[in-house]
Amino acid sequence: MAFLSIQHVKKVFDTQTALKDVSLEIEKGELVSILGPSGCGKTTLLRIIAGLENPTEGKILINGKDCTNLPPAKRNFGIVFQSYALFPHMTVEQNILFGLNEQKNLSKKERKERCKEVLHMVDLYEHRKKYPPQLSGGQQQRTALARAISLKPEYLLLDEPLSALDAKVRVKLRAEICRIQRQLGITTIMVTHDQEEALTMADRIVVMNNAVVEQTGTPQEIYYHPETAFVANFIGTMNLYHRTDGTYGVRPESVQISREAEPMETENWKGHVVEVEFRGPLTRIYGELENQEPICVDLASDKVNGMGLKPEDAIYFQIPKNGFVKYPHNEVRENGIA
Repeated sequence: MAFLSIQHVKKVFDTQTALKDVSLEIEKGELVSILGPSGCGKTTLLRIIAGLENPTEGKILINGKDCTNLPPAKRNFGIVFQSYALFPHMTVEQNILFGLNEQKNLSKKERKERCKEVLHMVDLYEHRKKYPPQLSGGQQQRTALARAISLKPEYLLLDEPLSALDAKVRVKLRAEICRIQRQLGITTIMVTHDQEEALTMADRIVVMNNAVVEQTGTPQEIYYHPETAFVANFIGTMNLYHRTDGTYGVRPESVQISREAEPMETENWKGHVVEVEFRGPLTRIYGELENQEPICVDLASDKVNGMGLKPEDAIYFQIPKNGFVKYPHNEVRENGIA
């Protein structure tokens, strides 16, 4: 039996349908990322799991118990918001103790010990006497995380927890959240619009679009075997080509280039270079085929440097026959790709 079961959930706000028949099973101890563009319904789903919104239809089961109409206070979860939601007039320590002090089953000593434990867990013990305005964004978010886990909740909800932070801090905090989540073994559901965040952190990814779940799977399954053109185009980069029998997708890293056509088990498409974009170890080459369709290719920078490529150079784009993923035209149109 799944720890959290979302069964045929629908949510309608006035005339707008935010969720259409969403079903999802989440196992105990998993870190699941709900990923999708703005307005797809992911935050509404998180709020329904938390009890902050009631579904129009459907059920939420936690450990086999129907919690659809249970208020948030009865669901035993921790939540971390994008905005930190800390009390500015309280120190780090006081922010964490605020919730712990409501636990009348714990002695004052036990509450202090639990606070100290989570402060060490998030590496903030030395900053415990500081106030939120004296902390960096990353430290404030770690304080919010410490406060959420201090109550030993059954599950943890993360609502765009890293989107307000700069790139280097995001990468560091991603690793810290994963470490703490594994250490505690706590079931975690994270909402994000950041594909890299989902790919690097989650055990499973739920990709949403237009109020429905497009695909659920491991990061590897989502990236290498996207079931719809939307997923293919939203996760990473996908070259999409419309032909009479359907639409074909190929990842930039599956394409090779050369000055001459290669007699190999590949498609050789003639075209030219539009732009060469250096990205450190990889270089992205933007090109155009003879029929004026765009194509992009990711290659090792040392290989590109050796070829001396420049805009307008005539080249061949080589694609292995097994490098294509095919999608029917109607599926592509429904997802707004064509």
